[in-house]
Amino acid sequence: MAGTSSMTPDGGSPKQEDGSPDPATEMFVAHRNLLFTVAYEMLGSAADAEDVLQESWLRWAGVDLATVRDPRAYLVQITTRQALNRLRTLGRRRESYVGPWLPEPLLTAPDVAEDVALADSVSMAMLLVLETLRPAERAVFVLREVFDFGYDEIAAAVDKSPATVRQIAHRARAHVSARRPAAVVSAAETRGALDAFQRAVETGDLQNLLDILAPDIVLLGDGGGVRKAVLRPVAGAGKVARLLAAGLGRFGAVLSLQQVQVNGYPALVLRLDGEIDSVVTVRIDDGLITGLYVVRNPEKLSRIERETALRR
Repeated sequence: MAGTSSMTPDGGSPKQEDGSPDPATEMFVAHRNLLFTVAYEMLGSAADAEDVLQESWLRWAGVDLATVRDPRAYLVQITTRQALNRLRTLGRRRESYVGPWLPEPLLTAPDVAEDVALADSVSMAMLLVLETLRPAERAVFVLREVFDFGYDEIAAAVDKSPATVRQIAHRARAHVSARRPAAVVSAAETRGALDAFQRAVETGDLQNLLDILAPDIVLLGDGGGVRKAVLRPVAGAGKVARLLAAGLGRFGAVLSLQQVQVNGYPALVLRLDGEIDSVVTVRIDDGLITGLYVVRNPEKLSRIERETALRR
């Protein structure tokens, strides 16, 4: 066994019973933010990613460290396997989800936005694209394209041959390329679109709103069956603008909007009487909003009050 500590590795001080540092726990804690990011990108859910980390820790705690050549790669392998197991279970659960399912938004620190590749990989738009991949494709794409793991390392994580992993990577890359935004959008461009969106909402100027919405925009709302939200995608600039004008106009002075960093990009937090009601994120193509994502499910809003550390 690797040490005798039975603590949950949540960033606390890892100690063995004799008071000396526990190497297994120290290694896990050192890579925890990376492992959380891997699990979150595979699952789109911080709550499920935390569960995966707990399961991964239990397996890591029983590993003979003398047999581990690369702790980082080994920990990512364990986490990937647990995330794949969880992803298959979630797929069945989401089939009965009430209305559209959206990823859980995370309040992120400025350093996430500064890592353009990381911010792009955890953006709400990209996470929705990753949802269209099969579990193995998603794991391979995330490990290869985001974390730059070698094919041999990925093969060990997904229990397939390196040759098969190469084929999966090629297929996943083509699938994502056909569905992701045409170019990586800068934070400044996203902020500009949100500024215009916020002004339009606050003034009730429908024309200003229409000016920043792409003709084929799609709005998705996630209330999880707990909060009122659209049960189907709403498509078309006119329909989306009228829906927003009618829905937000009802709240008047009790509504406030605040720009924050969510999943590496600017987003809006909507508060009613000071309480968080929803998080709004956008997908932008060619300067216009093509995707508008509104998360209202209370279970998905708990991490908007504190920053979540993400790492590559």
